[in-house]
Amino acid sequence: MRTWSPTLEGFRAVFRTPAVPAAEIAWRWSFGTATMVLCIVAMVEYLDSLPVSGRNLLLLRSAHPVLVSHALAQIMRGSGLRFVLAAALLFVSLTFLWIVLAAFGRAATLDSLISSIRDRARLVAGPSLATSAVGALEGPYPGTVRTMAGLSFLRAGLAVAMAASLVGIVVVSGLVSSDKHPRPGLAFLVFASLTVAAASAWMILNWFLSLASIFAERDGLDTFGALAAAERFVRERFAALFAVGTWFGIAHLTLFALATSAVGFPLSLAAIVPPGFIVLAIGLITLAYFALVDGLYIGRLAGYVAILEAPPLPPLAAPADLPGASSPSLFSHPFAATRVDQEELILSDTTEQRVSPEPRLADIEIVAPIIAGAERATVDQDETILSDQPTVETGLAPSETQQAVPRPPFTNER
Repeated sequence: MRTWSPTLEGFRAVFRTPAVPAAEIAWRWSFGTATMVLCIVAMVEYLDSLPVSGRNLLLLRSAHPVLVSHALAQIMRGSGLRFVLAAALLFVSLTFLWIVLAAFGRAATLDSLISSIRDRARLVAGPSLATSAVGALEGPYPGTVRTMAGLSFLRAGLAVAMAASLVGIVVVSGLVSSDKHPRPGLAFLVFASLTVAAASAWMILNWFLSLASIFAERDGLDTFGALAAAERFVRERFAALFAVGTWFGIAHLTLFALATSAVGFPLSLAAIVPPGFIVLAIGLITLAYFALVDGLYIGRLAGYVAILEAPPLPPLAAPADLPGASSPSLFSHPFAATRVDQEELILSDTTEQRVSPEPRLADIEIVAPIIAGAERATVDQDETILSDQPTVETGLAPSETQQAVPRPPFTNER
């Protein structure tokens, strides 16, 4: 079995199945194009509804800043309500369009992505595990689009909450600094801190909702069931998710640095190249950057799916297949070969014995009389020996004999 890396599988899915990133780019850019067109049309219609008198037109043609601002104030007076209604209608329309496109687009891309990752997992697992280790794709489920729509609705609501929080942050930052006690540094610090905190919370929750869409497509769960499965998945496999997100985040930062450097090249030619070509070059570089970012997003989702669809490890080899394995009992337990039988006698538990070769008949005939003589030569402790008998000449004991014998006189001979 070959190695299985979720990060590499995510990058491989981007290059081996280019139709999936292309579908992601298609539905995302469709929404972006529709948003731009609707915003332009709404602005044109709003401006066309404003009455412009001859006096205001004369002030606009004067090109004087004060006169132009006075003319604009006269033209837009009383049209604020129409602008608010047009903006609300545009926001509702774009939100509904986002929910529909995101539901169908995410369901289509994840369906192809999951089937591709599962085919890859069967290939890596090998023919022995192809039928049992990795299951077949059971989708698409009937309620998948509905679940995706619910998740997209939550993401849209989260975006609205983020916009409202930015308005509240601006208000709170303005309260820190007043006209009597101006503190612009503290106001900027409060604004920056609260903005970073709100943006971080929005990014984390948005990522969590995008992760839940995988379980909606893979397991056919409803909106809250997918959220619960995503929460459990984060708790159980946080390290793997963090690794995949980190590597794709590094790739995104690298791509951003390359795009920034590429944009600087046409800007450096502004003195010798017409402005139209510079704008066109910057636009093409920006579009290429967004397309590659969408591809990296698909690769990251593929990495998350690869964590879920990772093939299991192959079973351990049987004892008979191992070289030199004579008895299966040695491998019945991982530590069986290193355990000591507590009932087995070891050297310290037995009487020391001298191991000698089997005696020959000639040796027995020679050694047997010696052993018998040694047994007969045992000393009788009650037998009187020579040193215990009295001396014959004197009739005294040896100690008394030594006292009775006179010593010769001391002579000093020279």
